[in-house]
Amino acid sequence: MTIPMQVAMRIGSHAVVNQIKGGKYPLVLMLEPLLRCNLACPGCGKIDYPDAILNRRLSYEQCMDAIDESGAPAVSIAGGEPLLHRDMAKIVKGYLAKKKFVILCTNALLLKKKIDEYQPSPFFTWSIHLDGDQQMHDIAVDQEGTYETALEAIHLAKSKGFRTQVNCTVFNNANPERLAKFLDLMASLDVEVTISPGYAYERAADQEHFLNREKTKTLFRDLLSRGKGGKAWKFTNSPLFLDFLAGNRSYECTPWSMPLRTVFGWQKPCYLVGEGYVETFAELMEGTDWDQYGVGKYEKCANCMVHCGFEGTAAAEGIRRPLEFLKVGMRGVRTDGPMAPDIDLSQQRRASDVHSTHVERELEKIRIEDPEGYRRATRAA
Repeated sequence: MTIPMQVAMRIGSHAVVNQIKGGKYPLVLMLEPLLRCNLACPGCGKIDYPDAILNRRLSYEQCMDAIDESGAPAVSIAGGEPLLHRDMAKIVKGYLAKKKFVILCTNALLLKKKIDEYQPSPFFTWSIHLDGDQQMHDIAVDQEGTYETALEAIHLAKSKGFRTQVNCTVFNNANPERLAKFLDLMASLDVEVTISPGYAYERAADQEHFLNREKTKTLFRDLLSRGKGGKAWKFTNSPLFLDFLAGNRSYECTPWSMPLRTVFGWQKPCYLVGEGYVETFAELMEGTDWDQYGVGKYEKCANCMVHCGFEGTAAAEGIRRPLEFLKVGMRGVRTDGPMAPDIDLSQQRRASDVHSTHVERELEKIRIEDPEGYRRATRAA
């Protein structure tokens, strides 16, 4: 990962100091200031809400409070589509004024229209959603033409001096050879890629194309073997996380390393699993029974190998074992030989369906706090 030195020092010192202190700490605030989107990706579990909820927005003040509460040195802004938020440029400027590293995730459909509201900074990165080559991506987002739009946005952002990366989610129908060629293209454009297997959101329309753990490891071994163990390409991911995806490490997740603040509140227990919401970051950290969640503990976590759950684990190992980090980084990921033993799933507890409960609570809250907005949304539905 080639982030600017002052950014790397700020994030690294935060991690080292907190690692020495012990206890749980966040590395990246995951922020969803709205859930509304201008795409309807079948693998997305973020947009299946009534209009009254999709119309909700976090205010500028709420976004600033979230970073102050968490103390995270970086923020990844997603959604929904963040560029639909009318105060997004102001929110980004507010974070930059606090010297936070800002990653603004977008499907790029609005980037050409909005880009002049932003200024290049070593602390700011556009992260453009691109799930592989044209056919792979347009199928993933269920809309033709989005690949070309995203590619044009990459060229535009780089021409204006912005740090630009790609966010690539991999599903079980990914072709390793074609995905490798896509990574070759990104490397030729000098664009880093954040790569991760998809998470099977329980509310996603498509439940057939998510990877399980065995398929994830096999796929990433095949993929990385085509690129010198990953060294041929530019990843934002830790080498140790890539090594984990290839089955060479057995990790438990670190869900508090990337806590989520959304329009509902702070999501328990993590960015991927919604098991309730609390008002403050302190409540999230102190009131969540973390031992109830994770691979081998909870059914919803069984197949998860997503970066927002396991990059924190890889980062902690990199601090504890820097020589191991350097070894994998220099040699590349091992793509043959035995895999590390996986976590036993036989004792995991059954999944609970809590989605409808928090939706009903939020709708009642909206009805009381914004009765006119509630009526408009209900009529439109």
